Amino acid sequence: MSKLVVTSIGPASSVQDGGRPGSQRYGLTPSGAMDRLSLAAANTLVGNEPFAAAVEIGPFGASFTARDGAVRVGISGAPRNADIGGRPVAFDSSATLAEGETLTLGFARGGAFTYLAIEGAIKGEPVFGSLAVNARAGLGSPYPRPLQSGDELTTQAASGAPERRIEMPAATDAPIRIVFGPQDDEFDEANKALFLDSEWKISATSDRMGYRLEGPAIKHLHGHNIVSDGTVNGSIQVPGNGAPIALMMDRGTSGGYPKIATVITADVGRFAQISAGRPFRFKAVTMAEAQAEAIKFHEMLRSLPDRLRGIEDFGLNIEALRDANVAGQAVNAVDVSTWQVALP
Repeated sequence: MSKLVVTSIGPASSVQDGGRPGSQRYGLTPSGAMDRLSLAAANTLVGNEPFAAAVEIGPFGASFTARDGAVRVGISGAPRNADIGGRPVAFDSSATLAEGETLTLGFARGGAFTYLAIEGAIKGEPVFGSLAVNARAGLGSPYPRPLQSGDELTTQAASGAPERRIEMPAATDAPIRIVFGPQDDEFDEANKALFLDSEWKISATSDRMGYRLEGPAIKHLHGHNIVSDGTVNGSIQVPGNGAPIALMMDRGTSGGYPKIATVITADVGRFAQISAGRPFRFKAVTMAEAQAEAIKFHEMLRSLPDRLRGIEDFGLNIEALRDANVAGQAVNAVDVSTWQVALP
């Protein structure tokens, strides 16, 4: 067995998988990856099951070193600079660390979470059927807490399989789609319109339990207390102060504040990737539209193996890099799809 040792890591980083579906009946939050599509893409790159356990890396940088053999990894999610021993690594691709080599990841750009999958998946003891970490509850494996420097993730030795890249959908700044309810009748039409027409930002005090939304106060018709009922990922509840909170993967299983709306399944991951302080808007859709988008989302998950492509050998052409930047738009020196020249 090989090990990937955490040599440095920021907060909000932990082992996550597909979560614990069916656990809410016991009052246990599902947890799991904030962005399921990116988790599945990273795992697909190294031949794992889509929702196998991987490292969910928060906005800050991290580094990992291979021990007791080579380790093959797949990287997807919020882009960031990546290199292995100073050798650039393209995003949405796989790469292999030789024994003793270190993968270094910079700060996230244009997102919040990056997923690092390890070929053979992370080994651990399932807790209620999952390795997913819920730090508040002390659940998860191999560490029931955020990752720290010195932690060791055990997996199989690298297989030597050819490296791959994966073609992901283009990023979009389109509004986050919601369906109103289940307690939208606790808000008048003016406040529902205010919810849709306003620009929102995610507070820096947000976490995996809930995203606090900064914007106008949303007023209730009959007060902010209701009989507690069930929640789902993306439930948007409005407490007494009128500042909405979107419930995320480590949420409670029930809540006693009126829920004005729910983020549709297809947009939960995209919503989770919005960086703190970046403005966005909501858009209301019908239940039928939400269901149709959920079907498209699951079709996308199933299509990931068909999106794999081989990685060509590229040489660094300094003249091409200079010309590309002089042309008026800065480019990424390790983005092989823009300007690098294939070797004969």
